[in-house]
Amino acid sequence: MQTVTFSAAAPYIIQQDYAAYTREQHGVWAELVGRVLPELEQHAAKEYLDGFQIIGLSAECLPNLTSISARLLPRTGWSSTPVSGFLPAPAFFEMLSLRCFPTTTWLRSRDSMEYTPEPDIFHDVFGHVPMHSHRVFADFLEHYGRVCAAISDARVLEKLGRLFWYTVEFGVIRQQNEIKVYGSGLISSHGECRNVIEGHCAIHDFSLDEVLQTPVKVDELHKLLFAVSSFDQIYEAMHEAERRALQGRMGEV
Repeated sequence: MQTVTFSAAAPYIIQQDYAAYTREQHGVWAELVGRVLPELEQHAAKEYLDGFQIIGLSAECLPNLTSISARLLPRTGWSSTPVSGFLPAPAFFEMLSLRCFPTTTWLRSRDSMEYTPEPDIFHDVFGHVPMHSHRVFADFLEHYGRVCAAISDARVLEKLGRLFWYTVEFGVIRQQNEIKVYGSGLISSHGECRNVIEGHCAIHDFSLDEVLQTPVKVDELHKLLFAVSSFDQIYEAMHEAERRALQGRMGEV
């Protein structure tokens, strides 16, 4: 395993006690996966489905982060690094810049199957980590963290957060003339995924300008999302966003 030295993130790094998970918790994981996987097999991006197999996710039991990282590291240099919970922005950006994805180890209860106010291991691993096996997406995510870690202007970070939101969290892609989901918020939420699949959400072609102009709303199902034609598009968009930020032009959109 790689050795990484953290600064801002250091207080939040923990170990995953895999043996402590109960049979009930493994059962909740299996039920969560069972609710969404058949739908995703039809409507998720090929890169997500490939990643599910590459990282060795199981539909029956909770993921062992050490095992997942052992599969990811040789492929894209990423690891799933256990953390104590929600991170402040400097710690989050630092971890992304080091290709260490902050991964919570707790799992929602059976009473909160559809939604949790903070990310749990189902959202973090099932929702996010398969995409980290895709090299272009992996490079985009590391670049995002590195750029944001060097910025202190809250206004600029909020705009860059919109790019993250409409790609990493709620991204969709056109594949074979169909809309496919890849964002973790769509992958891990049955309601959000159905909202897209059933046509209740407008889909615009991805435009950096429009993405940066579209505020994030966390308290309702999405009414508008942005479809890329390839993952090269978000990689290039991040480079353009970095140029605008460095030139002080983020406020122009």
